[in-house]
Amino acid sequence: MRLAIRVRPGASRESVGGRYGDAAIVVKVNARAVDGKATEAALRAVADAFGVRRADVRLVSGATSRDKVVEIDGDEAELAKRAEELRQG
Repeated sequence: MRLAIRVRPGASRESVGGRYGDAAIVVKVNARAVDGKATEAALRAVADAFGVRRADVRLVSGATSRDKVVEIDGDEAELAKRAEELRQG
């Protein structure tokens, strides 16, 4: 499943949830946007939020942008349900 996310680096607490724009899920991470640290932290946070291994989450686009697209391996129906829950906050 492909998923649009909006990364907010430098947050005081890490969290995944809320909507940005039409469909992107907000991912707040402690790491700063330096040397890909925020991107890696965001991928780990997404994996935790969806209950999958980090290896099941891949960056598709947006390596240097706050707007990213990730691909998550797993049961499509369960991932879609969880994504909608996260968008609701």
